[in-house]
Amino acid sequence: MPSPLRIVQYGLGPIGQATARSVLEKSTSERVRLAGAIDIDPDKVGRDVADLIGLDASCGVTVSDDAESVLAETAPDVVLHTTTSFLDEMHEQLRTCARAGAHVVSSTEELAYPYDRHPDLADDLDATAREHGVTVVGTGVNPGYAMDTLALTATGACQDVQQISVERLVNAGARRGPLQEKVGAGLSADAFAEKKATGTFGHIGLRESLLMLADGLGWSFDQIDERLDPVIAEKSVETPHAAVARDEVAGIHHTITGHVDSEILLSLDLKMYVGAREEHDRVHVEGNPPVDLKIRGGIFGDTATVAMLVNTAPLAAEARSGLHTMKDLPVPRAFATR
Repeated sequence: MPSPLRIVQYGLGPIGQATARSVLEKSTSERVRLAGAIDIDPDKVGRDVADLIGLDASCGVTVSDDAESVLAETAPDVVLHTTTSFLDEMHEQLRTCARAGAHVVSSTEELAYPYDRHPDLADDLDATAREHGVTVVGTGVNPGYAMDTLALTATGACQDVQQISVERLVNAGARRGPLQEKVGAGLSADAFAEKKATGTFGHIGLRESLLMLADGLGWSFDQIDERLDPVIAEKSVETPHAAVARDEVAGIHHTITGHVDSEILLSLDLKMYVGAREEHDRVHVEGNPPVDLKIRGGIFGDTATVAMLVNTAPLAAEARSGLHTMKDLPVPRAFATR
């Protein structure tokens, strides 16, 4: 059996901590082993990762804020990277990992399909990864799986495809605090509009999902329409992280459509708000044969994001070098803890 992949966890926010926990749990599988941890938060630096995530026994891995030193000392096979949504803010972090000879699997949403928003950064990352013989890929639950990879997989049984629609309905009240803040839970309608105007608010990655899907199918569009609207609470709702009064913002309704000759070929519809009921993920393919998938209860995003990061690590380690998207890798799948 090959040696376990040496993993460095880069970023120890809620998702990063959960990812580190998953790696430690899966270390019994002899597929992965936690070798290092990086974060700039002074409250985390110097602490044992096991202590940070609430485990009783030490794991012998201490959090450091010196990324280059950690990478040099641990020589990881793969870095699991969970710091921010925006590629221009963490581009250098990825380059540092690649130059150290480590494959990178990142939850950065804009990295899921970076060629549209950041073509120059994408070219640079691809060149750096190829130079150092490593793979860089962005993934997660959305983008990365629920509204793109899952839909692409569904078309594998079709001789031809005319149209695809994807829906995701999420109760943000059951998710982590940062996500509830991200969708504007508790804001006034005016405050929502102000944040929306910044272009960095709400769900990041829907455009990336649309374009990854289109690229995978060989489609191009004459027009792309995108909308981000608030979902207004009809009654007061409280979560452990937010209080939403009636007529305040409960979350978002985000849609994007790709058109050819005024016909919608691809439609993605995301509703993510506190108090949502009948959560689900759905992929409908108009094709030969048609495919209609519905996941009742939906894919729980926090858990699934961690799973996609960890499960993609072996796939990235075996891929050819360069910058990739999930459509370029084998079908994602879990590996056992025993």
